[in-house]
Amino acid sequence: MQVHVPADTVDLREASAPWSAVCAMSLCAFVLVASEFMPVSLLTPLASELGLSEGQAGQAISMSGIFAVATSLSISWVTRRLDRKHVLLSLTALMIVSGALVAFAPSYALLMLGRALLGIAIGGCWSMSTAVLIRIVPKACVPKAIAILQGGSAFASTVAAPLGAFIGSLIGWRGAFFSVVPLAAAALIWQAMTLPALPSERKPGTGNVLMLLARPRVAVGMTAVALLFMGQFTLFTYLRPFLETVTRVDVSTLSLILLGIGVAGLVGTMAIGEVIERHLFATVIAIPLLMAVIALGLVAFGDWVVGTAVLLGAWGLLATPAPVGWFTWLSLSLPEDAEAGGGLMVAVIQLAITLGATVGGLLYDAAGYEATFGLSAGILALAAALAVLTGRTAPVSSSPETRAGPPPLQ
Repeated sequence: MQVHVPADTVDLREASAPWSAVCAMSLCAFVLVASEFMPVSLLTPLASELGLSEGQAGQAISMSGIFAVATSLSISWVTRRLDRKHVLLSLTALMIVSGALVAFAPSYALLMLGRALLGIAIGGCWSMSTAVLIRIVPKACVPKAIAILQGGSAFASTVAAPLGAFIGSLIGWRGAFFSVVPLAAAALIWQAMTLPALPSERKPGTGNVLMLLARPRVAVGMTAVALLFMGQFTLFTYLRPFLETVTRVDVSTLSLILLGIGVAGLVGTMAIGEVIERHLFATVIAIPLLMAVIALGLVAFGDWVVGTAVLLGAWGLLATPAPVGWFTWLSLSLPEDAEAGGGLMVAVIQLAITLGATVGGLLYDAAGYEATFGLSAGILALAAALAVLTGRTAPVSSSPETRAGPPPLQ
C-alpha cells in the first residue's frame, strides 16, 4: 500500500535534517570565542605565575590574532581541494590541542604556541562558517542558521570573562583554560556525527581577497572597522588590571562587572537589528563616538566602583553589537563578493584586535592606564569620523534582496 506524503511535509523533513549540525557549529563558535577572550579575565594570575608583566600576558590575545589574520586570508586557497567537513573537524581538533597546551604551558613560549594554534582555528572557522551553513540548510533557512551560530558566539561573549574569572578563583587560571577542552571535544564529536560531506566547490568570484581594497568605498569602510576594533581592544584587554589596581575590586565584584558587560552586550545584540535597518550609518557613527566618551569617563571616574560598573555596562551594550552594523554594510556594498568580503572582514578585525592588544600593552606598561584609555578614546573617535566618510562615499541599497549578509563576529 502506498502512502501519499504531502509535499510540504517532505520539505519540512528535509529542512529539519541539518539543524543538529548547525547547533554543533554553534557550540564550536562558543568555544572559539570563549577561548579567544579568556585571557582578559585571567591576565593578572597568568602574568604572576609565569613571571610576566600584564602587558606581556596581554600579548596572548595578540598572538591568536596574528595567526587568525594569516589563516583567514589564506585558508580558502590552502584547502581549496579538501572536503570542508574535514577542514572544520581539523580546525576544531586544533582547538583541543591549543586549550591543553595553554593550560599546561610551563613557559611563555609554549603559552604563545598554544595561542598561535588557537588563532589558526579562529581564522579558519570564522572564514568558512557562513559558506558551510549556506550549503547544509535550505536557502530560506540560512538566516535562522546564522542566528543559531551567532547565538553560541554571543553567549560566549556574555559568560566567558566572568566565568573565566570565577573558575580561575576556584581552580586557578590553568583550570579555567582547560575547562574549554571538553567542550571543544564535544563540538568535534557532534560535528563529525552530523555534518554531511562537503566536497570542495570552486566558484567564480574575486580570486584575491585583498583586491577588494582597491575599491575606495571598501578601503574606507574597512579602515573604519579596523579602528573600531583596535580602539576597543586597546582598552578592553586591560580591564582586569585596571579594575584591580584602580577601581580596587575583589574577584567577586570583578566577576559581576564582567558579567554585566556581557549581559548588556547580549541585550544590545538582540536590540540592534531594527535600529540598523532604519539608521545604518547613524548607528555605526554613534557607537564608536559613545565608546570614546566612555573610555574618557573611565579615566575620570575609575576609582568609583558603581560609576565604573555603569560605564562598562554601557560599553558592553555598544561594543558587542557593533560588528552587526558593519557586516550589514558589507552585505549591501558587496552583494556579489560577500564571501570574499567576509574573509577580508575577519582578517581586518583580527588584525585590529592584535594591534589594539599590542599597543595597549606597551603603553599600559610604559605610561599607565590613563594613557592607554586615552589612546583608545582617540582611535574610536577617528573610527567614527571614517564611518561618516564611509556613509558619504558609499550610499547603499536597502533592497530586501541584498539585506542578508554574513554573521557578526564577537
